[in-house]
Amino acid sequence: MPEPSRNETPSFFDLERERLTREITTGFEELLSSNNSLNRVLQDVLGRAEEWDTLATLWTSFADLMKQSHTVVPETEQGMGVPGTGGHIVAGSTSAKP
Repeated sequence: MPEPSRNETPSFFDLERERLTREITTGFEELLSSNNSLNRVLQDVLGRAEEWDTLATLWTSFADLMKQSHTVVPETEQGMGVPGTGGHIVAGSTSAKP
């Protein structure tokens, strides 16, 4: 098969092949760039998810602690209560007024 000499103009086939090769190369470069951007975003999302896991564990521990502190205590063990909390009972005098 004879090779085209440098003086000859490239055929339509050669021109189209070169154009399509450039177009495909450009497409792959754009795809690679988009893929790299997507990977960075996914890494960021996974990093934030790990932060939320830590926070969720902390809140779970807090909720468990609150559940344990809300156990029912018999009224005799509660005492009179603390003023300002609504549990303080002021004892009234049982003597009759004159």
